[in-house]
Amino acid sequence: MKNRISAVRPHAPAYRAGIRPGDRLIAIGGKEIHDILDYMYYGYEDDAIFTVEHPDGTSEDFEVKKDFGQDAGLDFEEYLMDKARSCANNCIFCFVDQLPEGMRDTLYFKDDDVRLSFLTGSYITLTNMGEREIQRIIDLKISPINVSIHTMNKALRCMMLGNKNAGKGVDIVRRLAENNIEMNCQIVCCPEINDGDELLYTMRELGALYPSVNSCSVIPVGLTKFRDGLYPLKPFTKEHAAETLALVEKFGDECIEKCGSRIFYPSDEFYLKAGRDMPEEDFYEGYPQLENGVGLIRLMMTEFQEAVDYCEDKPKGTPFSMATGCASSFMLRELLKIAKTKWPEINGRVYEIKNDFFGHSIDVAGLITGRDLINQLKGKELGERVYITNRMLKDGEEIFLDDITLSEASEALGVPIVPLAGSGDAVLSAMMD
Repeated sequence: MKNRISAVRPHAPAYRAGIRPGDRLIAIGGKEIHDILDYMYYGYEDDAIFTVEHPDGTSEDFEVKKDFGQDAGLDFEEYLMDKARSCANNCIFCFVDQLPEGMRDTLYFKDDDVRLSFLTGSYITLTNMGEREIQRIIDLKISPINVSIHTMNKALRCMMLGNKNAGKGVDIVRRLAENNIEMNCQIVCCPEINDGDELLYTMRELGALYPSVNSCSVIPVGLTKFRDGLYPLKPFTKEHAAETLALVEKFGDECIEKCGSRIFYPSDEFYLKAGRDMPEEDFYEGYPQLENGVGLIRLMMTEFQEAVDYCEDKPKGTPFSMATGCASSFMLRELLKIAKTKWPEINGRVYEIKNDFFGHSIDVAGLITGRDLINQLKGKELGERVYITNRMLKDGEEIFLDDITLSEASEALGVPIVPLAGSGDAVLSAMMD
């Protein structure tokens, strides 16, 4: 049930006040509590009256004595205190729609919840937000909000999102900007749809909202082989990727002159598709769009080089291998080359895994399945362990996208498979054993 308290931490302010599991939080200081954002905002004040409903239906007020910013100590049956809101769109580029049947149920859930945007950094389209939700963001000054905007052309946005009300999201972005709500945006760029002049228009409109629009990534559309019956989208060619890169970089340079910030950042995938070297570190201005794959490669290479420069240890020389997607294999080979220049005894190999499961146009490491890993590494010289990025695994669990477990894959290959965090330090530590 909504707002049902599952646990009250011992000795926490709420426990001392007398609130117990099974109660339902109704209000704090007379303010009705709808979900976790209300609880976090009103519940972090100092001494306050918590109104709860007991399992028998009676209500009671408790004076919770605590310091400002101190958590009252309540946990709820649902993380958001009610159900996550699903997406109301039918986007022409939706990756979930490009998944095959038979995968685990959670992979097919499309979340589009502003609370998750604030709490976990997920991106939302703004299409399922009512007036109360919009005004609450403004009143509580909730920032930053991550917005999947794709285009500032209202009619085109309705078409791309498959939602006749999607154009309202453009007005919401402008309204949030007028009220100084910080936003990070993303544009999934589709050839011949929202690229070229349409992309330039969108960048101009969003750039005019700086600094409320703090950053915006531009990402090439990802297309799997499971697109029967879906909108006929085209992949980016090398030439088209290079043209789009030039457009985004040129406009970013203009933004630096005008605003002092680039604002718009092409994803690493655009550089890979265009066959271009990654920009230097100062291009990324502190990496505001890492979660969208903007600057990941440059950051990794910078961290790795710094780690090599400062490391005085000696490697054990234990043979190992590293498996990754086609997009990042060149980077790992370059890192291995840098390490071997300083320590020739490092004994490693890099294996490039083609994505047979989703199709070869999907080349990022995070979408490699356990079966592809097993099928393409079996019988290869792997050394004493295989390193992979932890992005291949479900968050918090040792399981691949196709439900193959880490232990099953390790058993099939006959060597341990070790997931690594995405940092240069972690990669160097793995190479050094």
